[in-house]
Amino acid sequence: MTAVVDTGSLSRRVAAGDMRALARAATLVESQTTAGRELIASLFPQTGHALVVGITGPPGAGKSTLADQLAKVLRRENKTVGIIAIDPSSPYSHGAILGDRIRMQDHHADPGVFIRSMASRGELGGLARATLEMSLLFDAAKRDVVLIETVGAGQDEVKIARLADITVVVLVPGSGDDVQAIKAGIMEIADVFAINKADLPGAERLEQEIWAMQSIADEAGKANAAPVRRVVASEGGGVEELLFVIRSVYEKRGPRNRRLETWMLRLREMLRDSLLDSIPDSEFERHAQLVAAKREDPYAAVAALQSQLRNGY
Repeated sequence: MTAVVDTGSLSRRVAAGDMRALARAATLVESQTTAGRELIASLFPQTGHALVVGITGPPGAGKSTLADQLAKVLRRENKTVGIIAIDPSSPYSHGAILGDRIRMQDHHADPGVFIRSMASRGELGGLARATLEMSLLFDAAKRDVVLIETVGAGQDEVKIARLADITVVVLVPGSGDDVQAIKAGIMEIADVFAINKADLPGAERLEQEIWAMQSIADEAGKANAAPVRRVVASEGGGVEELLFVIRSVYEKRGPRNRRLETWMLRLREMLRDSLLDSIPDSEFERHAQLVAAKREDPYAAVAALQSQLRNGY
């Protein structure tokens, strides 16, 4: 039997900074329960305080290490931090492998840093389904900065730009993934580029390639070109300057206008997820079978699903 959750009491405890309540709430939100949705709805008026920073890039770029070092700099400033680390799912249990959390153990005893690992569970774009809701929960829990580290799938992680106020694309010299990332369209979502492991050969060349790619843009694009900063995250080198640049870019764009733009993207994402959730899996399977058997074309299948949505299930 499912336990009844007093969302009113839980939301008050979360807003008051109760860490155990936050952990309980995070479980409800990640599980996408009715109680989790009610909790986010009740806490939503208290959001809008946190700066949400997305950290994305190819595997092995050092995203976890960079997030860890950014958290350390923020804690020295007495800022509270929430970290959402999207981990690859186990092919057997579909749970998070927790590699990112293992790499951030320095913060385990610090109540000013709350880390939540979430399984991607096959979601495209490097995020988990409840990432937005989790960031809102951390925001309502009075975290000054929320860091979202994507799974590191490689070349299609543009979804983070719809959730984060600022998106940091992390690249490393000499991996080959840097050029692939640029080709894959990450240029369009980057608010800031961080060249990690900048003490390795090829860092200068990579920086030149990034600037060259941005110079191809039209005049409006050139005016908003993403700044590039070199860091050595394993040693903390350049991380303070990177944080300064992140804040500068955010302030330059105007938090109010940025919030409007971000929420337009977020609402589209929430609507898409909500519509998909309202269609039973059996209906997807039925139409998939028809398409696979060439008895229905994909457009007709989509049209049929849309019609069923309009008529209700």
